Amino acid sequence: MKKEYTNGEITIKWQPKLCQHAGVCVQSLPSVYNPKESPWIKIENASTEELKNQISNCPSGALSFTINT
Repeated sequence: MKKEYTNGEITIKWQPKLCQHAGVCVQSLPSVYNPKESPWIKIENASTEELKNQISNCPSGALSFTINT
């Protein structure tokens, strides 16, 4: 299973089976990532640059992104 979230500029892909629940995403951008809410990713709460920087620090690779053209 893979879930995708987009803001028009960037699409975040989340692969739950890869997630190690390290919490890096929640600590880095708590206004975007909140596992107690549904959907748990609110991509509109950060800029594309902030999202790219945070996703590049995901230790498991469960979060990735593509730039929309």
